[in-house]
Amino acid sequence: MIIGVPREIKNNEFRVGMTPAGVAEFVAHGHTVLVEHGAGEGSSFPDEDYAAAGARLVGRAAELFGEAELVVKVKEPQPSEMPLLRTGQVLFAFLHLAPDRSQTERLVRSGAVCIAYETVELPDGRLPLLAPMSEVAGRMSAQVGAALLQRPNGGRGVLMGGVPGVPPANVLILGAGSVGCNAAYVARGMGANVSVMDVDLDRLRQLDRFWGNTVHTLHSNRHDLERQVSEADLVIGAVLVAGARTPVLVTRKMVAAMKPRAVVVDVSVDQGGCVETSRPTSHDEPSFLAEDVLHYAVTNMPGAVPYTSTLALTHATLRHALALADRGWRQAVQEDPALARGVNVLDGQITHRTVADAHGMDFTSLTTLLA
Repeated sequence: MIIGVPREIKNNEFRVGMTPAGVAEFVAHGHTVLVEHGAGEGSSFPDEDYAAAGARLVGRAAELFGEAELVVKVKEPQPSEMPLLRTGQVLFAFLHLAPDRSQTERLVRSGAVCIAYETVELPDGRLPLLAPMSEVAGRMSAQVGAALLQRPNGGRGVLMGGVPGVPPANVLILGAGSVGCNAAYVARGMGANVSVMDVDLDRLRQLDRFWGNTVHTLHSNRHDLERQVSEADLVIGAVLVAGARTPVLVTRKMVAAMKPRAVVVDVSVDQGGCVETSRPTSHDEPSFLAEDVLHYAVTNMPGAVPYTSTLALTHATLRHALALADRGWRQAVQEDPALARGVNVLDGQITHRTVADAHGMDFTSLTTLLA
């Protein structure tokens, strides 16, 4: 099979869909790998390393998309890339379709087989391809929040860990999943007063067993959420419903009741955001004020640490990408139910129910189309 690895063109997206080590694996399996010139430079993987691993370097995205049967990317296709997709071509990338009707419609029209990293789901509900980026984004969220709390960056002027005689920052984390746990890990390490809210008591019990009273665990309900948000210096949105649009938990009214120049870091913005006042931002203009609260809602946070992120992501995706190439996508998804959950669009039909429901569009089961 011919595999294409294009250069990412989303704003300040420096990750790359495959490392030179990954290329070497595909070549060893008898596949041809095309890599666009400069695709890995932002992640500190030069063209020479790809060539040494056996890749063929191509100069233009159009050439790469034109030849590739399987396109391995990081982020969703940008508007200029959409016309390059074709019927039957396999796209393997983060798509986050639930909050993005325009992209969903374009992928449906493309006729491509669109497999989303974020909805590849194991029987126990774990998301193995999203997990490494959740870990990166969670840890980054506490770092970003700490920086934004500094007055020159627009925040309240609060030091995360405080100093003797002065209390630390109050950090509220919404969601006890992978993002939330990693955010708590870093915020706790900085010395902040950390609270994690979730509706899943089992998840809260796990945190309590792991960290004891160094992290406060709270059951999420509207009454307590309003009080906790109003007292927080930093709110980190870490809510996820696999494949679906994130529910809005923090209303505009709650944000308006926060301390002046408090900070919101909405990691959930990829799937629509859990804070009503959030809107997607980029690394060029990462933050904005709403209700006198500083908001950070960059949709590709891990792109800011691309070397770490690329290695973490490709360690998780390589096995699945090889399965698609070695066995063909049809056989691969039939043999792996987790990978089958990743198929969002096929033959011009939406095959992931939560994506269809998010847009009020028709749903067609993958089983029906494969039959």
